[in-house]
Amino acid sequence: MKSLFDNVANSCSKIVTHSYSTSFSIATKLLAPSIRQDIYNIYGFVRFADEIVDTFHDYDKSFLFKKFKSDMYDAIEQKISLNPILNSFQETVHKYNIDVELYEAFMDSMEKDLHKSNYLTQEEYEAYIYGSADVVGLMCLKVFVKGDQEKYDALKNDAMKLGSAFQKVNFLRDLKADSEELERSYFPNANLESLDEATKSRIINEIDQDFEAGLRGISHLPVEAKLGVYTAYIYYSKLLQKLKNTPSLEIKNKRIRVPNYQKASLLAKSYISCRFNLV
Repeated sequence: MKSLFDNVANSCSKIVTHSYSTSFSIATKLLAPSIRQDIYNIYGFVRFADEIVDTFHDYDKSFLFKKFKSDMYDAIEQKISLNPILNSFQETVHKYNIDVELYEAFMDSMEKDLHKSNYLTQEEYEAYIYGSADVVGLMCLKVFVKGDQEKYDALKNDAMKLGSAFQKVNFLRDLKADSEELERSYFPNANLESLDEATKSRIINEIDQDFEAGLRGISHLPVEAKLGVYTAYIYYSKLLQKLKNTPSLEIKNKRIRVPNYQKASLLAKSYISCRFNLV
C-alpha cells in the first residue's frame, strides 16, 4: 500500500533530522504531533541538498545536485518519489500548498555553493541568505499556521528575520570550517582571515536586530508551534552570547558550541516561558 511506503519515507526524514542535528531535533520534538512530521520532511529535504554541496567532495557534486533537483520536480509533479526524502517533502508541499518560489530559491542558493566562494556585496549576501535560510523559515511557517494565508502574511517578515538570524549565527560559528575546508566567505566587507572586534560587533549587531524581529513573530505563533520555535530561538541566542564573549581571533580558530547540560537548562527555560505565556 502507498500509505505504508509513505510511513517508511516519513520515518527516513525523521531519522535524518535526529542524525544530523541534535538541537533542531529537540526543538522539533516540542512541536505539536499534528505538525511535527512535516517539519521533519522539510528538514530532510534541505539537509540532503546541503550535504551534496558541502560534503560529497569525492563525487561529482554538480551531477548529484542536478539529479536531486530534477528528482525534486518530478516528485512534486507526480506526487511520489522512490527517494524517500523527496517523497516526504512533496507530501508536505502539497498538503500546505508551499509556493514553488520558496523551494526554487533554496535550491538556487545551494547551487551557488558549488561554484561561488565569496559574497562581496550586500546584495549578493542578502540574496544568498534569503534562499538558504529565509525561505526555509517560510516553508516551516506554512506548516505552523496550517496553510492559513492571512496568518502567514502577517508573520512572514518576522519569520524571514528569524531564519536570517539562525543562518548568520551558523556562519559566524562555522567561520573556521567555511574558510579552511570549503574556502567560502559569506560576510561582505569583512576580512575573515583576521577578524577584528569591530567587524565581529557589526555582524553581531545585525544578528541582534534580526533576533528582535524574530522574537516578535514567535509571540504570535499558534500554540502548536510556539514552544518548539522558541526553544530554537533560545538555543541560538545562547550560541550568539557565547560568540559575543569569545575574542574575535579565537572564533576563527575553533567552533563554538553549547554543551548538552546547558541545552537541558535552556529547554526548561523555554518550557516555563511558554507555559506561563511569557513569550
